[in-house]
Amino acid sequence: MPELENRQALVLLVVLLLAVPAQYFITHVGIVPDSSSRHVAFQRLLSTAIGFRNKYLSLTAWSEWCQGILGVFGGEGGDDDANGESPAVEVLQYNQYTDKRGHFGSSTEPRLYRPAEVKFRIGQVVRHKFWKYRGVIIGWDLKPRAPKEWLEENYPSSEKHLLHMPAFTLLVDVRDRMTPQLSYVPGEEIEVIDKTRVMHPRLDYYFESYDRGQYTPRPWLQSIYPED
Repeated sequence: MPELENRQALVLLVVLLLAVPAQYFITHVGIVPDSSSRHVAFQRLLSTAIGFRNKYLSLTAWSEWCQGILGVFGGEGGDDDANGESPAVEVLQYNQYTDKRGHFGSSTEPRLYRPAEVKFRIGQVVRHKFWKYRGVIIGWDLKPRAPKEWLEENYPSSEKHLLHMPAFTLLVDVRDRMTPQLSYVPGEEIEVIDKTRVMHPRLDYYFESYDRGQYTPRPWLQSIYPED
């Protein structure tokens, strides 16, 4: 009986997955006037279905997604070349933030003084001006704090002035990037956005609630940034 129920569930799942393309075929392909046009339309529909299967229903796709989830908790993370972006330049996995030297905004030393040039606060939701991903601020440094090699690679000669300006650590919204990520960016590259919540598996670790357009830090995080 359990095996029969599993088969029935599988059949039902297949039927549900085919419902949308079938409806599209009936409403769009079926009304194409001539046979050659119907053939072209059907080929497009078939290509779309195959692409959807390869991207979302294959074992490889799910394996990559699971590896990304594990990367947040200290595992190896994938790159982000598919977004046209080098992970060495922009994206940092969580295991890179566990550096005891306090790199990438992870220092637990209280920021008892908040200079005017630190334009953003812990818990504010922002958007990257160029890459357009959303995120919530979980840390900041008055000046970029990272390994020398990383700074040399990520701050070219045309952007050396950013080495003397605040840098912010963000939890990146998984709706913008499927793999959970943290980002460390100059303040010049982000802007505040209103009435926006962020989705990330570690959000509850840093914040206890969302109110009036921003997140409320947990007591341990608030103690590090008392002036925010």
